[in-house]
Amino acid sequence: MAPNFRVGLGFDVHQLVKGRELWLGGVRIEHEFGCDGHSDADVLLHAICDALLGAGGMRDIGFHFPNTEDAYKNIDSKILLEKVVKLLVEKAWKVGNIDATLAMERPKINAHVPMMISTISKILQVEESCISIKATTNEKLGYVGKEEGVNAWAVALIYK
Repeated sequence: MAPNFRVGLGFDVHQLVKGRELWLGGVRIEHEFGCDGHSDADVLLHAICDALLGAGGMRDIGFHFPNTEDAYKNIDSKILLEKVVKLLVEKAWKVGNIDATLAMERPKINAHVPMMISTISKILQVEESCISIKATTNEKLGYVGKEEGVNAWAVALIYK
């Protein structure tokens, strides 16, 4: 018999480039750099998608929404997260909670976290208290520290 609770881990990374909007957690943030990618490159939502898909045993975001398909070119990652929720619901899963961490030097995102939580909780159909978003720097080390890229990790609990 399959367990009634499952946990998934998601990770995503995107390069920071000039000329792109910066989307994190479904929120547009003013910054001179944005994440480069096929979609809007929302690294935080992509990590959450992967965590949820992993928990459901449904592979990863690239499997479901390949960057080789024009349908996903510049797509809003909130739409991808909505599609992931539908995939879970089709298999009778519900989201329990999300715990996510974003690693980048700038901009500071603390002021944006409440809006991110509100946005994500609505899509996942959970209370805001079920979403945790933390931020850290890389202490100037590596590509994150040099402001060349951004990382996000997420853990998701789903249940039946």
